[in-house]
Amino acid sequence: MTKAIPNILLIYTGGTIGMIKDPETGALRAFDFANLLERIPELKLLDCNIETTSFDEPIDSSNMKPEYWVEIAEVIETHYDNFDGFVVLHGSDTMSYTASALSFMLEHLAKPVIFTGSQLPIGDLRTDAKENLITSIQVAGLQHYNKPIIKEVCLYFEYKLYRANRTTKINAEHFEAFASLNYPDLAESGVHLKVNNEYLFKPNPRKDLIVHKTLDSNIALIKLFPGISEALLRSIFETPNLKGVVLETYGAGNCSTEDWFVNLLKETINKGVHIVNVTQCSGGSVMMGQYETSEKLKRIGLISGKDITTEAAICKLMYLLGQNISPNLFKTIYQTALRGELT
Repeated sequence: MTKAIPNILLIYTGGTIGMIKDPETGALRAFDFANLLERIPELKLLDCNIETTSFDEPIDSSNMKPEYWVEIAEVIETHYDNFDGFVVLHGSDTMSYTASALSFMLEHLAKPVIFTGSQLPIGDLRTDAKENLITSIQVAGLQHYNKPIIKEVCLYFEYKLYRANRTTKINAEHFEAFASLNYPDLAESGVHLKVNNEYLFKPNPRKDLIVHKTLDSNIALIKLFPGISEALLRSIFETPNLKGVVLETYGAGNCSTEDWFVNLLKETINKGVHIVNVTQCSGGSVMMGQYETSEKLKRIGLISGKDITTEAAICKLMYLLGQNISPNLFKTIYQTALRGELT
């Protein structure tokens, strides 16, 4: 069998990676991605064909929102049959959210979608952009018998490839900006590129890609703290059109057992609002019922987020709310791993 050269589509949405410093003013501005090969001649050494496409206006990742997630999904949908892999360049601040959302939106994905970015602009002398970009393209082009090895949405940063919906940005200063605390790395880039095949997501190869574009952002994220007041919580739970809440509790899913608190949650769930229990800890899992302080939550029908990240919990909630799932099925589906986002 002759080895086919993979075709990779590079999608630039915005972010530090695509910036260059204006020598006159020192201000950062987006550079033209059509000139990418001139900027990074090393890309010519890669054994793949690279094409690029950019958002008309680069989006700072702090301004990222579901409408842009749909745009990224549509670019992948349009070019899905003509490319073997996709690399999405994105600002690092909200990259874990966007990449998690895409993992849910792209059902039966059978090709790699690799998110990457950088902490320093591509034109900077000490930039991490080149390594992140070159290795992401290399990973997107990995094949076995002309079939992609990676078949999921991933995030590559500073020598590590992660399952996207297991990542969290943990550092704004270091090149090692992301971590996947509840799931092993999918690959590590050293002298050799070592892929941990046993941890890769294995989709059903007989199913065609389905792109879901309806996301419902009528949700709230609440982080509990000692002394949180009933008035504050009530004002959030009474938000018009609220359909779901991600509740960040303590430790393994624990919270106050005061009557007003439990009754307020129960009242909200009875109104049809889905409440997902996730832990405030960076690593670990919610285990409702392990302690008395979470036993009541289990009884009143909170959804266990298990070891899902807050980012993935939010995106999964938006995705499932957009699916018009019947209320009695919602909890079961949420607690089921759809794209390897929870254990």
